[in-house]
Amino acid sequence: MFERVLVAVDQEPVMARQVLSEAMTIAQVGPGQLRILQVLYPLKSGYPDPLYMTLDGAFSAVSTEAFGAYVTQWRELERTSQVNLDTYAAEARKAGLQVTTSQLIGEPGREICALAETWQADLIVLGRRGLQGVGELLLGSVSNFVMHRAPCAVLVVQGVAPVKETEAHG
Repeated sequence: MFERVLVAVDQEPVMARQVLSEAMTIAQVGPGQLRILQVLYPLKSGYPDPLYMTLDGAFSAVSTEAFGAYVTQWRELERTSQVNLDTYAAEARKAGLQVTTSQLIGEPGREICALAETWQADLIVLGRRGLQGVGELLLGSVSNFVMHRAPCAVLVVQGVAPVKETEAHG
């Protein structure tokens, strides 16, 4: 029986709901606790490279305006992420589960495994987008990282792509 279930969600709401649904089903079997986690990763959220090559081959610093725009964008990402976490937690509480949330900053795979260890999770539930080949090589795979380094059992939920309007009507 899994008593402490760590649920790792991302910004994609369809995938997050699929992952949360699976975790809630598991946690409802026994008196389980859910900890819903979202890891914000600066390098995948438009973080401006502090140095970049200009056309003449010289390096130039990022402008103050560009950095200010990034900080504003980052704060909005944090706010939106917390709103999503609160919504997911309310949904799980409505189903009778004990829930806490965490929002961390860093590399997702490492942060998920670290929290699973410190929180003493029995199970990690997370999604998989299905990247393969070069896409997985270049972008990495959080689910693959977690499966190989987690201190507990891992359930990977394969994402189901939403049906497009043209596909639904034949």
